Amino acid sequence: MDVGGGGGYFTSEFRRRGAQAYLFEPDIRELGEKPPEGAVIADGYLLPLSDGVADVTFSSNVLEHVADPETFLSELARVTRPGGLIYVSFTNWLSPWGGHEWAPWHYFGAERARARYRRRTGRSAKHTLGENLFAVHIGTTLRQVRARDDVTVVSARSRYWPFLAETVVKAPGIRELATWNLLLILRRCPP
Repeated sequence: MDVGGGGGYFTSEFRRRGAQAYLFEPDIRELGEKPPEGAVIADGYLLPLSDGVADVTFSSNVLEHVADPETFLSELARVTRPGGLIYVSFTNWLSPWGGHEWAPWHYFGAERARARYRRRTGRSAKHTLGENLFAVHIGTTLRQVRARDDVTVVSARSRYWPFLAETVVKAPGIRELATWNLLLILRRCPP
């Protein structure tokens, strides 16, 4: 299951490699002109799936776009079969790319960064803090995930720094700036 997969690029690649992959995207505008066959308009908080139907649940760069990451992760766990994997990556707020299109100016305040983006590009930014972009932090997310009894952490590492992979994620404070994008691989526990 590709949850929040936009235009379905990952879904298409999974299918190309032989997987039975399905895309669930809440925003019809994100699907683009030619979404993958069978794409479903669905909210990641309430997926139209039975419990434990997915071998792998995949969500790339979505967690920072949901207001309640814990509920979103609970839904990913619910639809994943016991023993199955949950792949979640996200851009953390304090990373140089945390402000998305108006980064790194988000370090000086979100509204100020958005205003700068508008002045420089002549158009409004796609993302607004507190509406469709949220300040998600690595430390908080790791504590929440490790406290769960329905998943175990297989790996927590920097997605873009393979030589620092798990080392930088273990360093509080530094990880919030240096990781850029956290990759979590979780295994669904038996009920």
